[in-house]
Amino acid sequence: MLDTVIPVILSGGAGTRLWPLSRAEHPKQLIAVSGERSLLQETAARLSALGITAPPIVVCNDAHRFAVREQLRAIGVDAADVVLEPVGRNTAPAIAAAALVALSGRREGKDPILLILPADHVIDDVTALATALQAAVAEAMAGRVVAFGVVPSHPETGYGYIKSKSRPGGDDAGTTVRGIARFVEKPNARDAAAFIEAGGYLWNSGMFVVGATRYLDELGTHASGVRAAVEEAHRTATRDLDFLRLDAASFARSPAISVDHAVMERTTHAVVVALDAGWSDVGTWSALADLATRDAAGNAVTGDVVLAGVRNTYVRGGKRLLAVAGVSNLIVVDTDDALLVADHTSAEAVRNVVEHLRATGRPEHARHRRVHRPWGFYEPVHGAAGFQVKRLCIDPGARLSLQMHRRRSEHWVVVRGAATVTRAGETFEVAEGESTHIPPGTKHRIENRSEKPLEIIEVQCGDYLGEDDIVRFEDVYGRK
Repeated sequence: MLDTVIPVILSGGAGTRLWPLSRAEHPKQLIAVSGERSLLQETAARLSALGITAPPIVVCNDAHRFAVREQLRAIGVDAADVVLEPVGRNTAPAIAAAALVALSGRREGKDPILLILPADHVIDDVTALATALQAAVAEAMAGRVVAFGVVPSHPETGYGYIKSKSRPGGDDAGTTVRGIARFVEKPNARDAAAFIEAGGYLWNSGMFVVGATRYLDELGTHASGVRAAVEEAHRTATRDLDFLRLDAASFARSPAISVDHAVMERTTHAVVVALDAGWSDVGTWSALADLATRDAAGNAVTGDVVLAGVRNTYVRGGKRLLAVAGVSNLIVVDTDDALLVADHTSAEAVRNVVEHLRATGRPEHARHRRVHRPWGFYEPVHGAAGFQVKRLCIDPGARLSLQMHRRRSEHWVVVRGAATVTRAGETFEVAEGESTHIPPGTKHRIENRSEKPLEIIEVQCGDYLGEDDIVRFEDVYGRK
């Protein structure tokens, strides 16, 4: 029954409520919040345990494409179709794009069944999910649109709810598959408590199972603007390396709308499958703290942390020693360039901090000090007016674009490995401990032809040091 199931992983979120760990340019699905694998990797790796053999379709932000591809390859998921959203339009258009990709590759005329999974969820009990999936696929094969509703463990104001109902035919309250009476937006604390008391309410997980054709038909009926725009974006899509790039102008014409509002709240074919599998969307620091192992005082600690007289507090340290004393019920998160201190009950307000940073032009809302690139990463070391020092780490076999800067010079010192440098048409080797200089207006490139990482200290000098002072002439990663 699972041979027609195509997994769709939605990886377009920004994860602003997990700032400062999650940033727009490197959001939570690309981060290992616990363990060694990122949430995206955990989601992709989970598929085999569910009995699904088809490679996933991953829909992601264009800016994250190289990180997504490399993370998938790192766990052996090489055959994934990675579809690039040129602009965020919420989940309904993203799923439509995946449905069209699935239909274009269908085998033996079979209509693919889509298993739609956000990339940033935690699921402890994969066996329970597999059981629920069997029921959901059977419903989808019968033409229904299936939501997974999580059995709530407590009143929660951070999730939407699904009010279930008996289906025609006398289903009782214990039936796994039930009808949907209504969808409820995130409630206040009083209403959330009332939902738990009344029973029949499930958390809306954001996971769905639906036939690809059925989904597009539902869009045609209830959100025709989404279907028309995405069909055109898919028809005029282009291949960019091993990515499928949706046409930007066409996709931008789609209304920005969630699958809940576009389809689930309007269709007459919706059902919900109850799921009790240790699920969390890890949407806030409080949610992440709930997943952590706590000591006798109720504290959860990661990193080089010292506690004194602390209770019921989540502390995530960074590269330096972090000491916390005499407090309780806090969230404390330290990164290279930002420190967050918040009350457990104010975890949702972190989004307001991010909005303030964005409105005031602070770069910390979008990026970490370490900036990931398809060839590796760089991070600033020091800077002042007229100069900037960076550390570059270039992956084995990788190379930067052939480029030029108009307003700055660069001096490179190789501190680990060996660099192959192209400068003004000349190519030469720079060994560990050696250096070279790149004047303004000079075409240049760095390559790492070895099997080990290459580290370079780069000193920039000039009247303007912005990252947009780059003229690219050639780039193996397809960047403009």
